[in-house]
Amino acid sequence: MNDFAERLRRTVAHEEPLLGAIADSSASASPGAQRWSKKQELGHLVDSATNNRVRFTKAALEGRFEGPSYDGRGWVELGGYAQMPWVDLVDLWKALNTALATLLSRIPEERRTAECRIGESLTAPLEFVVDDYIQHMQHHLDHILSREQVRSYPSAHK
Repeated sequence: MNDFAERLRRTVAHEEPLLGAIADSSASASPGAQRWSKKQELGHLVDSATNNRVRFTKAALEGRFEGPSYDGRGWVELGGYAQMPWVDLVDLWKALNTALATLLSRIPEERRTAECRIGESLTAPLEFVVDDYIQHMQHHLDHILSREQVRSYPSAHK
């Protein structure tokens, strides 16, 4: 799992300064009905890190994970991310993902194949769930940072 830990560390190190350069007013701007502001979208990544920490830990310790998915829009609304200072939100995202990288580096290699079932989805090995988490995060970071090329991610909210 060290390869995933290193990938996550590199992503955080590269993206955090770019996120930090965004003005609070720009991060707060609403792109329209049914679309998240940059604050809300980064808040969604905070929620994703929080939920996935539990998944990764349980799969590593118990050899499998089975648990619910989560209501992304509901979590974002209850999280109050739209009202948070941008700098605090970036710091929280960074801290959670740095901690996740440490967790991933400590998962024994033999647990890569631990079975995970999230909500009604098909069972997948832990390494797929971790890779999916990182791809999901990159999709949203590309969007938040207004990149010309946004990594494709089929079920992502914007």
